[in-house]
Amino acid sequence: MRRFGLIGRPLGHSNSARYFTAKFERENIDAEYRLYELPEIDALETLLPNDIEGFNVTIPYKKEVMAYLDDISDEARAIGAVNCVKCHSGRRVGFNTDVEGIRRSLDRLLGDDTGVRALLLGTGGAAQAVEYVLMERNIEFAIVSRDPLRGNITYAGITPETLSEYRLIINATPVGMFPHVGEAPELPYDALTPGHYLFDTIYNPSRTLFLELGAKAGASTLNGETMFVSQAEASWRIWNG
Repeated sequence: MRRFGLIGRPLGHSNSARYFTAKFERENIDAEYRLYELPEIDALETLLPNDIEGFNVTIPYKKEVMAYLDDISDEARAIGAVNCVKCHSGRRVGFNTDVEGIRRSLDRLLGDDTGVRALLLGTGGAAQAVEYVLMERNIEFAIVSRDPLRGNITYAGITPETLSEYRLIINATPVGMFPHVGEAPELPYDALTPGHYLFDTIYNPSRTLFLELGAKAGASTLNGETMFVSQAEASWRIWNG
């Protein structure tokens, strides 16, 4: 039996095992996909089985895992984060498949609207992949962080005037993710309009409070399901390539 998995902490929100288990059953693949909740990244060396062929990486280890790899793809190195690792002949090679999911998500959400500027909420591994795609598309953006040293603007600095300038808002933080479904990034939601776009990289729950408040204002919204499925299938192609 082939073995695959996911590392991160916590993993109660993750649908990865269910997704791949259903895929393996549907496609008659003799494989298993397990969740490995690591208390620290160095537990990677002892908790993963020796015969694992590949694994995904989620919060908070997308950056930290890079120190435990033998090689990293050019794209993942440029992004500064890894969410997919292929294990072969005793070597671990890191990739970033989040970018494929982000590309498809923005295509679906924005359509032909190219005249947007973006507010990117967060500075972690998912946010770095979003940055990469925004730069790739020449979309001007500002990074929002609680720490003024890590972003262009703090949440307290976001005003209705700010939202009039930035019509695309991307949540690349875990705020609002299961089980904390009553939380949402601190924004002046009353200033949103039908001309705004809200993209949440979270897929559990399928409709976060962030997206719900955006939809109430008439904004176009998209959750992280498209991103999740796209990155999962891209990982499977890497593991079999």
